[in-house]
Amino acid sequence: ASTMLRPSLTTVEMQDMPLLPSLDYEKLKKDLIMENDRLKAFLLQALCWRLTTSYPGEQRDTILQAYISNDLLDCQSNCQRSVLKLLHSKSEIVRQYMARLIHAFASLAKGRVYLSQNPTLLQMLEERLEAERKDSLTWENVLGALQKFSLRRAVQSEMIKDGLIFWLVDVLTDTDGLSDYALEYSVALLMNLCLRSAGKKICARIANDVLKVLSDLLGRENHEIQPYVNGILYSILAVPLVREEARAMGMEEILHCVTKEGNAEMIQQIEFVIKQLNSEEPLNDSIVSDDEEEEKEEEEDHNIMETDLNKDEVLQPQLGELAGEKLLTTEYLGIMTHTPKLKKQLFPRVRQSIDKPLQRPVTPGYRRTVY
Repeated sequence: ASTMLRPSLTTVEMQDMPLLPSLDYEKLKKDLIMENDRLKAFLLQALCWRLTTSYPGEQRDTILQAYISNDLLDCQSNCQRSVLKLLHSKSEIVRQYMARLIHAFASLAKGRVYLSQNPTLLQMLEERLEAERKDSLTWENVLGALQKFSLRRAVQSEMIKDGLIFWLVDVLTDTDGLSDYALEYSVALLMNLCLRSAGKKICARIANDVLKVLSDLLGRENHEIQPYVNGILYSILAVPLVREEARAMGMEEILHCVTKEGNAEMIQQIEFVIKQLNSEEPLNDSIVSDDEEEEKEEEEDHNIMETDLNKDEVLQPQLGELAGEKLLTTEYLGIMTHTPKLKKQLFPRVRQSIDKPLQRPVTPGYRRTVY
């Protein structure tokens, strides 16, 4: 696996990168459904590596376009024996590599558009969050996929309707079993949902629980979660009921304590949060009815393929077994076909300064790379 890994987070434009051979996707999809679990896992691993270890630009765009054009995950069809159903496989290793591949798709804007074409995928991912162990790689990859999927407004709305805010608050009440990655992505997902008016209304219903969780998170040593906690607080404190609850529990003193140890950027963000906490403005119309305005705005076009997608590889080939690109090009070589180029946009324009709390949906990998 180590020989497959290449640096993926880079702003250097790669020139003259070779395009990878085309694949026989019909045979691939058939074997993903019909073959034994070990081969299924190796195929999912190889398909994921092909995308995650590709170079940003034409090489990655061409691979993604080939996956989408051939409907690799059956997101554009209603067939009963769908590749996506591997997410519910009895084999833990198959579920894990299916989750990794979906996470890779969700890391790219065009991939998220493709995934959103399947009306049941969100529910399948939410079911896996409930069913998988929180210390498993499958759970982490499902969580990562959902967090990136939450950049899409229609998906945010569905997540809020499905009660994901309640679930996240419950998970974050006891964070002892969560890895740093799981903690960061859980908080970042909660922030993306709390930026919506419907999310703020949910938080107002459980204001005490949400504020207790956020005050505990403010005291954590994990500084990666701080921008998201600030973003959630700034957003939900726009609701008078939440402000009242926050004042009653002494939130201002907690915030002042945090500023004693934070860096200049975090201190400025918290000052904005304190100002919001002490505001006397009523809940204005723009907050109540912001959904209509948001639908007119463009989707967040973030493209970040993180190295975490290939961490802790547990599937290793035995003597005589093929894996990775060698498996694909030996057993599944296709006829070279022309695929249209995708519009390239490595990093979109940053819309806000970093000294203010986050008020746009974001993913942790994107925030780290751009800011």
